[in-house]
Amino acid sequence: MAAIAVIDYDMGNLHSACKGLENAGATPTITDSHKDIQNADAVVLPGVGSFDPAMQHLRSRDLVQPIQDAIASGKPFLGICLGLQILFDGSEEGTEPGLGIIPGLVRRFHPEPGLTIPQIGWNQLNFEQPHLPVWQQLGESPYVYFVHSYYVDPVDPKVTAATVTHGSQTVTAAIARDNLVAVQFHPEKSSTAGLQLLANFVSQVRMQVTV
Repeated sequence: MAAIAVIDYDMGNLHSACKGLENAGATPTITDSHKDIQNADAVVLPGVGSFDPAMQHLRSRDLVQPIQDAIASGKPFLGICLGLQILFDGSEEGTEPGLGIIPGLVRRFHPEPGLTIPQIGWNQLNFEQPHLPVWQQLGESPYVYFVHSYYVDPVDPKVTAATVTHGSQTVTAAIARDNLVAVQFHPEKSSTAGLQLLANFVSQVRMQVTV
């Protein structure tokens, strides 16, 4: 079984993500324990809500260093929604510094006629790193579920793993670098494609554990 630490910092319902991981054969543990994060085979950082409260909660629980250490250790790491955004240097949504793991900023969608902000609902992914293990068996340009007003803008475009187009704006919807993958959409709400992504992540964890 793959032991996965799901980081709890009071930002969102973690149980739906855990259920998807359990269905894929993992053993997820919702935790804010440094020891649990260190000992886990992989780490998932979910989240919904606003950037500044998220960073404040992480700092109040002394979770910044354990997250940075987990990513630096090489173990598989998956960020979801707000858990993607806080990996960056900062956000136009607030003033708090982010984790600074991925250089770049979180930006708000530019208003334009007919554009709904936030983007809520199903939209198609366009893969920029099509051979990424988590994308396997998702099909070409799968529909996934988004709820967001802000998107990540990495300094290095090579970390962009997928994009999404909302109105006339095409923005980063997922990033990948080494052992780190993070997505703006909600896999746990994205039906077959989302559950397949979680299953792919668990398979990746299992492969690393058995090596």
